[in-house]
Amino acid sequence: MSEREKKPVLKESMPRFRTEDEERDFWAEHDVVDYFDWDKSVEGSFPALKPSTKTISLRLPQALLEEIKALANERDVPYQSLLKIFLAERVARERHWKQSLGNADV
Repeated sequence: MSEREKKPVLKESMPRFRTEDEERDFWAEHDVVDYFDWDKSVEGSFPALKPSTKTISLRLPQALLEEIKALANERDVPYQSLLKIFLAERVARERHWKQSLGNADV
């Protein structure tokens, strides 16, 4: 029997919990796979989440830093944000360049 011809496994109905402790105890003894139906799943969206960041120390020549601050001021953005944009754009360009070289070898 192929994957598509298999009969769907009936999922157990989800119990109702009166307290968080009751729910916690239940999930300690049961597997979510028995209750979750992927056919009824929906894609989640978390627009308020921010990617995690790490603080670094970066030494720049004074003239370069002043140029970056001036550009940031023209765009009305914090200079640290502009630096992140510049870095992200350059990394994307480098990756694209590297991939195009890899495809040229084929």
